[in-house]
Amino acid sequence: MPPRRTRPVVNRALAALIEQAGWTHAATARHVNAVAAESGERIHYDRSAVGHWLTGTVPRPEAVRAAVEAFRRRLNRADLTPAHLGWPDPPRGWPPADDPWGGDPVARLATLGEDDLLNRRTVLTAGTFTLAALTTLSARQTGYHPPRPPRGRPGAGEVARLRAATASFADLDDRYGGGHARAAVAAYLSHEVTPLLREATGRTRPDLFAAAAELSYLAAYMAMDAGANALAQRYYISTVRLADEADDLVLRATALRSMAVQAAELGHDGEALSLADAAASALGGRGPRRTLAWITGMRAEAHAAAGTRWDALNLLRRTETELERADSPPETEWTGNYRRESLEHQIGLTLTQLGDHATAARHFTASMDARRPVELRTRVLIGLRAAHAHLRAGDPEQAAVTALGLGDDVHLIASARVRDELHRLRAGWQRYRDSPLIAAADRAVRGADP
Repeated sequence: MPPRRTRPVVNRALAALIEQAGWTHAATARHVNAVAAESGERIHYDRSAVGHWLTGTVPRPEAVRAAVEAFRRRLNRADLTPAHLGWPDPPRGWPPADDPWGGDPVARLATLGEDDLLNRRTVLTAGTFTLAALTTLSARQTGYHPPRPPRGRPGAGEVARLRAATASFADLDDRYGGGHARAAVAAYLSHEVTPLLREATGRTRPDLFAAAAELSYLAAYMAMDAGANALAQRYYISTVRLADEADDLVLRATALRSMAVQAAELGHDGEALSLADAAASALGGRGPRRTLAWITGMRAEAHAAAGTRWDALNLLRRTETELERADSPPETEWTGNYRRESLEHQIGLTLTQLGDHATAARHFTASMDARRPVELRTRVLIGLRAAHAHLRAGDPEQAAVTALGLGDDVHLIASARVRDELHRLRAGWQRYRDSPLIAAADRAVRGADP
């Protein structure tokens, strides 16, 4: 029951919403904290803070945004604003309540990249990852043609340069994580890519929009890896829209599949399953077998999280069959990156959702061991997942051995996902700190967990 009050409730709008949500004050604080954490904002409110809000205190802007989104989700009311919670009009910088799926996709990408580049702190903290933005993912709208200035038309050379730049940025991301070189990607999108898209005409236009979609996808993935999930969500939506302009179903499916990964990592299991299914529907069973396997594997993981074990295991078997039958395109191509070690990671994630941590650890380890030197971030992330799986399977010393095997690499990565995995691992083995091996592993990785 709520604590006894010494001050009267003055924010009756907030009190009414809390009652509609069926939350206690402590639950309200937990949901607000969780929404903020999705976008990298670490706040730690408790029930006493909610009590202060009810007696007239207005929280910080990032908490206001998180609270609005939390109540939107709980009450299924996308129209909620701070005023509905009894708080003042939004401060300057509040994200506009617009539809990221509408308007000129090139103008939206330009604004997104410019904001990311020039106002990074605000972008990282001002927005929230919104479930409402996922509601129109099934609608495929193509053919938006904004007015183009009569200037020189970009050709195949510009497409080649754009793809070469994307490959270079992707290499940095693979090695050092999404927190590294993100400003350079945003600058390239804003200053080099969007002017080309505005001028694109003729036969080169689809190729140029597809190349831009690939870079937007990389920007989304890097933002997600850096913990800026609201920003990543916008980049992913831009990727889908650019892919639609290029009439490229593989790119559309790729972006939707990665949106499913993001939703799954944030704990939105139902949305993850819908996004994974939408990715499969985009291809309709056609397309590169390697891409079909990649999407089917994500569907297996999403079904496992949703509790449909039989579907998850059947989809895993189908994934393996599809991958075995896949051709072998060059790995520089968009569809060439889903390999056996990727499937091992997917199996580990799926079995983790099903509670089979010992078997998941074996698959994570197989995936980690097969990674190439360029995949430093991926190897560290999966290695930490393997260590955590060993810990949850009741083998803390093997968890320590696995973490120690990552060496100094864990300190080289700028990745919120790596940091969060490491934080969960260290929290899990605290009760085993009397073990010299656990203590040594904890000292070895401590500096990477601020």
